[in-house]
Amino acid sequence: MHKNFYHKIKVYYEDTDAGGIVYYANYLKYIERARTEALANIGLSNYQIKDKFGINIIVKSCNIDYKKPSYLENELTIKSFIKSATKSSLIMSQLISNEEFIVVECQVHLVFINEKGKPVRIPEIILNNFKPYFCDSIKI
Repeated sequence: MHKNFYHKIKVYYEDTDAGGIVYYANYLKYIERARTEALANIGLSNYQIKDKFGINIIVKSCNIDYKKPSYLENELTIKSFIKSATKSSLIMSQLISNEEFIVVECQVHLVFINEKGKPVRIPEIILNNFKPYFCDSIKI
């Protein structure tokens, strides 16, 4: 069984629209923060990956399904895991939930690129550190 990364978020006033509901674009910020914390959990950061390997991780695509609203001062949990991988990209699933139900489901296609914007092989240290968080087989 695979592991999951968990990251908690509290909804602040600035995150909501005039109706007190989380503005839809803020969920993208929440999942980005969770991915950054997932990297930290395996002992890396975006800065270190760029500095050590000359690589950036970019979002190629994001499929997001808004299921229920979230409100001011809700406590949200973001569960993240790697669904699949190729030699230069990962598909990460991210679920945002409150204590009662799933609020958002998201699939993010992340690509590793060099300074010229060309896809590059994912460094072994990153793949090895992420392996416990894969839910499907790795296709590299």
